[in-house]
Amino acid sequence: MSKLITLPKIEDPRGNLSVIQGNTIPFKINRVYFLYDVPSGAERGGHAHKNQQEFIIAVSGSFEVVLHNGSEEKVYHLFKPNEGLYVPINTWRELRNFSSGSVCLVVSSDEFDETDYIRDFNDFINYLK
Repeated sequence: MSKLITLPKIEDPRGNLSVIQGNTIPFKINRVYFLYDVPSGAERGGHAHKNQQEFIIAVSGSFEVVLHNGSEEKVYHLFKPNEGLYVPINTWRELRNFSSGSVCLVVSSDEFDETDYIRDFNDFINYLK
């Protein structure tokens, strides 16, 4: 089940710090990537993973993450750098409405593997049956 997870926040007059370590998220980290310079109106994602789990954070700016589990859709608005969205396996995701200058950080349970992707929504629904 997807869920918002608040990261530890260490406040300091010189600037705040948040960390992902140990059991902060429900999987071992094997890959980290980020999206930036997303043009106005562009959408990212548009796929599901069979085995890979992800944790998505709006490090800067904001954007929406639309998740679909095969029976219902839920929209999350990410805008806090110390809060992220856990996305389990077999969950369709779309990212949209990126604010200017936003940065999306994705922490993943697995390295890139094209065979893990389902890139067509109808194929995703059929895969879940």
